[in-house]
Amino acid sequence: KTIKSDVSVTLVRAEYNGAVLGDSSKTDVLPNGTANYNFTTSFDCSCDGPNSLDDIAQKPVLLTVIEVLQSEKRQKEKTVPLGQAVVDLLPLLQGQCSFKVSAPLYAVPTSPLESLQPEAKGGLEVTVCTEEPLLSATQLSSGNLLSVTLEAAYSVPEAFAPTGPLQNYVACLQVPAAGEKEVPLLFKNGILKLAGEKEPLPRPKKWPLANIMAPGALSIPNSFIVGGPYEDEDGELNKREDREFRIQAESMKRIVWDMERRCYLDPAAVVILQKRIAECGYWPVEVCRMPVASPSKGKTSKADKGDEDKQIFFHGVAYVNMVPLLCPGVKRIRGAFRVFTYQDSEVFEKTKSQHSVFRDLRSQLSLTKEGSWTPGISTPLPRAAPSKSQKEDKEKITKDKESNRKMSSVPKIQLSDATVEAENVTYLSLDGQQYVEAGTFLVMEIKLDKALVPKRSREELTGRVKQMIPPRPPLPPRTAGAKKAVEDYHNDVTSIAVAILSEYHELFGKRLPDRGAIDHQTLEEQKRQLNFELNSSGKYFAFKEQLKYAVVKIVREKYLKTTAFETQEQFQAFLSELYVYLVDQMHVALNQLLSEEAASPAPLPRTTGEQLWLFAREAEVNKDYKLASLYHQQRVAQDQCNVQCWLDYGAFCLLLEETTKAQECFQQALSLDPHHIQSLLLCGVVAVSLQHYEEAELFFEDACCLEPSSIVAWTLSGLFYELQNNNIQAEMAFREARKLLQAQLAKERSIPEAAEGGGGKKHIAAVCVSSPSPGPEECLPASHGNLVLKTPDPGIASCKFLPCSENLIDLLYFLSSPLLWNHAPNWAASLGLMETPFLAAPSPVSGVSRPPCTIFMKAVEFLMKVNATQFVHMALAHELLSLPAGPSCAYYLALAQTSLLKEDFSKCEECLCEAVRIDYVNPNVWAQKGHLCYLKRDFGQAKECYERTISFVEDAADMHVVYLRLGSIYLEEKEYGRAKQTYLLACKNSASCLTWLGVGIACYRLDEMAEAEDALSEANALNNTNAEVWGYLALICLQ
Repeated sequence: KTIKSDVSVTLVRAEYNGAVLGDSSKTDVLPNGTANYNFTTSFDCSCDGPNSLDDIAQKPVLLTVIEVLQSEKRQKEKTVPLGQAVVDLLPLLQGQCSFKVSAPLYAVPTSPLESLQPEAKGGLEVTVCTEEPLLSATQLSSGNLLSVTLEAAYSVPEAFAPTGPLQNYVACLQVPAAGEKEVPLLFKNGILKLAGEKEPLPRPKKWPLANIMAPGALSIPNSFIVGGPYEDEDGELNKREDREFRIQAESMKRIVWDMERRCYLDPAAVVILQKRIAECGYWPVEVCRMPVASPSKGKTSKADKGDEDKQIFFHGVAYVNMVPLLCPGVKRIRGAFRVFTYQDSEVFEKTKSQHSVFRDLRSQLSLTKEGSWTPGISTPLPRAAPSKSQKEDKEKITKDKESNRKMSSVPKIQLSDATVEAENVTYLSLDGQQYVEAGTFLVMEIKLDKALVPKRSREELTGRVKQMIPPRPPLPPRTAGAKKAVEDYHNDVTSIAVAILSEYHELFGKRLPDRGAIDHQTLEEQKRQLNFELNSSGKYFAFKEQLKYAVVKIVREKYLKTTAFETQEQFQAFLSELYVYLVDQMHVALNQLLSEEAASPAPLPRTTGEQLWLFAREAEVNKDYKLASLYHQQRVAQDQCNVQCWLDYGAFCLLLEETTKAQECFQQALSLDPHHIQSLLLCGVVAVSLQHYEEAELFFEDACCLEPSSIVAWTLSGLFYELQNNNIQAEMAFREARKLLQAQLAKERSIPEAAEGGGGKKHIAAVCVSSPSPGPEECLPASHGNLVLKTPDPGIASCKFLPCSENLIDLLYFLSSPLLWNHAPNWAASLGLMETPFLAAPSPVSGVSRPPCTIFMKAVEFLMKVNATQFVHMALAHELLSLPAGPSCAYYLALAQTSLLKEDFSKCEECLCEAVRIDYVNPNVWAQKGHLCYLKRDFGQAKECYERTISFVEDAADMHVVYLRLGSIYLEEKEYGRAKQTYLLACKNSASCLTWLGVGIACYRLDEMAEAEDALSEANALNNTNAEVWGYLALICLQ
């Protein structure tokens, strides 16, 4: 299609693997620029023939469009190549027997097609088909395709220069094939480029062919080098500190190949590949520079041939770590690999490879300036290259190192074969050393069509987790028992009786007992009128319908009758029995209604799950673990289907080091929701603690599969793999977590921050050390009480009756009002609240609110909430190594918290001192320091730390504990006004029995009995089993 209009007659020549398959017939070009060739050709493909499966994988069909020029009579026709197209045969190795492509036609230099407009691109429509599939079903399922792309060598030695004799830059590696054979993959004709612009991305990969005239046809269709972040690479030089070096090297002098080699691996070769990688993870990739020999005009002498075979210089080697290909689901590795001097002993030590590919194949690497060779391995020449013992070479190098250095620039004289060989090895080592000095590295990609180790599918992982932890069966339908059915019947009878009695009172009024009994005739008349009213209004029918459902329940639940009766007699007998029973039960219900009502028992206090969690947290802080366990159990019993309740209880069990019990809690949570990521991760953490490593791997892998965007899941997986000494998978997991974190931070930076101002000051609510469940501040009790605010100035405090706890808490803001403090200092002094330190001016906001900047601190943040100290220490160890500037404040704070849990006060104090030094205005640091001093019973220092904590604009994470402990210190030091203020702050954020008790005690000590009674009533409403609350209420009653 789209052949230039002045071209009249063309033909197509098909070539494959260096052989011409045939020419089409000469075809005229139609006026619209198309030509119909209808040309068909074929070639044989077999494992042992000239065209093997490897050839199919890496060699395309080359199609050349040739113009046939008209010639004069008796002269031979002239032909001019116009363009070339390539057809990739790879689909034939992917199970296809037939496919159709439109191959772009690229212009041959100096051909008429070069003058075509850029948008007028020619093409050839080609159909490829085989008589039968090239691969059997077994080969297709168990075989594989290996692709190796060598992109470029960067930071090359200064000796590489474009001037002087022509040089060829070659790289090679060997891959295993069936039958213990080695297949070398050669990359020739590397292009030396001078410093300048970087290589563009994306850019096409190139065929390893040299007989293509059209430069555009060298590009492999739909195959590109796309690059990517250095941190995501698998090789070396992918750390943050290598970034600047990589960027500079990419714009400096370099050697570019951009070449892809493919190799088909049959099932046997796949097994050998896995075995080789497992035995030796590093594979050598050799590089060298070879001079391009001048074309010989005559016969070449043996001496010349021998010299030609020895022209290998700058022999280096890069060690490619292939172990990631043994990780589940990994099909590709790409990265930068440093080039070192090729030394036999070092190569053997790292790769177990005993031979150099270049030394074994030197006779096949001879190049001439014409470049008329075909890449790949040609037929070996009959004369073998001379070789000597590696040990002798090494001894010779050591002995003559200095002398050879001096002789390197002296013209060579004729020496014996052994001397020449040793001398060449010496030169080779000296040249190769320049790679190390220059910091040369190769960028390459190794890719498989299918992963060597298949990754378990999401369905398989979920199924295995369900086998270990069966999901909780659905709740059975609620079937009321016989007792419940009778109770419902009683309730309906009572309800209907009350309704009828109300109707009677509306018709005839209420008759008082002192007016005597009604005569029988009047009663019958009233009954008739009542029946008429009920029937005419439809109420009778409504009462009957209401009672019908209760009767049906009794029939089903009491008599267990759900099927039809066989005879009419059975039906009548059942009705009689049922009627008697219903009348008896109706009398029971009416007797209960008309008899004197018994006093109903006091209702049990109803607390929410959030309040129970808060109470449990308070008990943990006070080290009353028995009471904390009771609150957790109550919370679970209250809502057994709440996943968060089970997770919080499991975290509490981890705090007590009851690992087995924690495992049961986490598994219970997972049975409620098999897709809950936190449950999966915590099951994995506990499994590691119990040394159930196979189960742990399954949990972590399932978590990453279910939520691949979870930074914490990937980080914990990496920590687990590192614990198993599986460093490759650990590094891959960490890399994925870092990539997600970078994307998250970039997204956060891209979102503009909300404009401050115009909406008043933002209030940051205090939360406890955190349960993911809703905060307890949302569940304040709506109890009642009378709190009288005594004030000498009624103009300031005009509200003397506060009907509920919310108004009681609002007193806090009234007391804290700057207007109040400025205009009524005497009133403030009367409450003992003057010069409270925590009403000072706001301090600068610290950086504590910023999200953790590393994946390990993200993991620590999650693990600290669940008391998983083993993984916390592993993550902190990584955090220590990942920060070049030294440990952060968050690192020292987390380490201090773990030390405080173990009651290692000295270690905790050291960490907090470092944290204060790094971030002096971090409220969490001062809160933690206050906790340390409080536990050491240094209450004076603890008070100072707590007061500093609440003076910051930003709240610490566990403000509830800060308020409780600071309030208790004020009570001990008889600063009752401050104690009252502090406990009110706690009530405002998260009310509990202890916070209201603190308010009550402070008010009692201030002789504010009414306020004390109201506060203690609030405390009693939240927990009516606290003896101290009842004791102070008794004291108030005695007043």
